[in-house]
Amino acid sequence: MPVLTTLKLPEHLKKRLGSLAKSAGKTPHAWMIEALETQATLAEKRRGFIDDARAAEKEVEESGMVYRADDVHRYIRARAAGKKGARSCARADDTPST
Repeated sequence: MPVLTTLKLPEHLKKRLGSLAKSAGKTPHAWMIEALETQATLAEKRRGFIDDARAAEKEVEESGMVYRADDVHRYIRARAAGKKGARSCARADDTPST
């Protein structure tokens, strides 16, 4: 069941949203609901991306194994060109810690 929430919008934003909603064939309310849903989904995806990056960083710190950037770039370019692309092997990170 929907829950009532009140938004106090500046007049200029209310006009912008009304115009955008009308051009999309929606009510301002429906347009704002859709916009909020879209932004919530994007924020959740962003949070998941950051969580994955932190986990990957931790894995590298623990294992010390990394891929050379040149090897990864070469593989991605080959795949983008529709080719198989030679996979490289992870190696011990020889970069000095900072």
